[in-house]
Amino acid sequence: MLTLLHIENIAVIERADISFGAGLNILTGETGAGKSILIDALNAALGERTSRDIIRSGTDAAVVSAMFSPLSDSVRQWLSNNGAGTATDDELLISREIHSDGRNLCRINGKPITVMLLRSIGSLLVNIHGQHDSQLLLNESSHLGYLDSFGNTAELLTDYREHYRALLAIRKELEALKQDSKEKDQRVESLKSRIDEIESARIEPGELEALETRLSILRNSEKLTGSLETAYALLFGDQENDGICSELATAENALGAAASLSDQYEDVRSRVQELIYSAEDAASDIRSFLDDLEYSPDELEELTGRVDLINRLCRKYGCAADGILDLCQNYKDELDKIEFADEKYAKLRADLEHLHKKTVASAAKLSRRRAESAKELEARILDELSQLDMGKVSFSVAMGRYMENNSQRLSPNGIDEVKFLISTNSGEPLKPLAKVASGGELARVMLAMKNVLAMGDSVATLVFDEVDAGVSGRAALKVGIKLAQVAEIKQVLCVTHLPQIAASAGTHFRIHKSDSGERTTTCVDLLSFDGRVDEIARLIGGSTITENTRLSARELISGQAFDNNDRGVI
Repeated sequence: MLTLLHIENIAVIERADISFGAGLNILTGETGAGKSILIDALNAALGERTSRDIIRSGTDAAVVSAMFSPLSDSVRQWLSNNGAGTATDDELLISREIHSDGRNLCRINGKPITVMLLRSIGSLLVNIHGQHDSQLLLNESSHLGYLDSFGNTAELLTDYREHYRALLAIRKELEALKQDSKEKDQRVESLKSRIDEIESARIEPGELEALETRLSILRNSEKLTGSLETAYALLFGDQENDGICSELATAENALGAAASLSDQYEDVRSRVQELIYSAEDAASDIRSFLDDLEYSPDELEELTGRVDLINRLCRKYGCAADGILDLCQNYKDELDKIEFADEKYAKLRADLEHLHKKTVASAAKLSRRRAESAKELEARILDELSQLDMGKVSFSVAMGRYMENNSQRLSPNGIDEVKFLISTNSGEPLKPLAKVASGGELARVMLAMKNVLAMGDSVATLVFDEVDAGVSGRAALKVGIKLAQVAEIKQVLCVTHLPQIAASAGTHFRIHKSDSGERTTTCVDLLSFDGRVDEIARLIGGSTITENTRLSARELISGQAFDNNDRGVI
């Protein structure tokens, strides 16, 4: 539960430390004193969206911290999963700093976290009910969510949505295959034409580079021939010169004669002999090069035409020569996909039919759970309403099928539509909440709904802001009794203007403004018994407190203002 709320520089609150107790905590004060600011501050601590406008004027940052203890199993598990604590922790401090430059600094037990994580843990700690929730109750699209929350359908709903998403994916794939027949035929012809054009060219990997190298040689063959013939003549000789090979042979013979007389000349003779072999090899290679330079005009024309063909295809299809083959394979894959689309379409249709049956079965299972929960929710709400002085009210959870274009359909939430119907007077037909319930009745229906849902979750603290809207007299007594009853199980914080509700407090705070002469500041005071009497007397009689209003306040606090039927409700 919430044990401490620390606030700095939020709106008109300069600084406040509020220690909440177990049970029912009541907050009262004059209109405009700042009661709702406390709820706004708590919302900020829980990670809810807030504005920089909340920062007290003249300051750069607002700070709000909240201490919770003991902790529920779900909170301890969250802390363990997110590296913010252990399974044995039983105390938690969350804080948030809101700076005027837009920065938000959030912490759990001193460790920095994101606002998203703060909001995540906040949803496990506190459940806040404000006027917005009553308006949400009027929106029929929210009713299914209330029923699912009560019926604990999360696992069934998750299972259904997995099937539903898979079903949508197959439907999308089928739609993609439903090409217009004429468009499909045109694409097939285009692909076949492109594939035939590329394949008829018979391009080999690396072919263009080899062709361009050969063309360069042929186009410069005259220069190359002259250079190679000169080199060959110098090495192997011609009609006018013996050549280097012949000269080296003469030198080797002379060294051989010298070596026959002394071994010391054998090494140099061998080296000259190796030069002969190298020169003869080089001359042989040059001769081969000269032979390769022999070509016909037809070869040059053929190579030129081949290079032009490949370059034309590259320009046409916008890719390099080596990419032509990959592009052709892509065209083949697309053609196969189109030509085998009918076969794939038939398979997808079969998969769709099978998955549709599984999805419908999952939706039906979910619907049965909802139908069972609806009956129980009706009974629980009626019981709560009878305790809130609405014993003659009829309440129904009406279930129907989700319809679209006058036809039953699957929706992201299943096959069900849910509406809450109510009749506030005997003999009157059930009608939608928005058309029947007054403000006070709607507030009590919302309180009943919150109580029923809260009993089934692990959130330890409930906050009610303006739960008394439109409620007065005997109905207000019953609301106070109900809040006290809920507070026996949960910690309850309630902002109220009604003395009947304030009288039920276990812990009572008064919010008021203090004017120091320079600035107005909101203060929060924990009231003693006498303080409670004076505050409730103020709520009864306004600014003038008399002994009669104090007596009435004491009677409310002691329960003497309740009649026997009221007592029997508890």
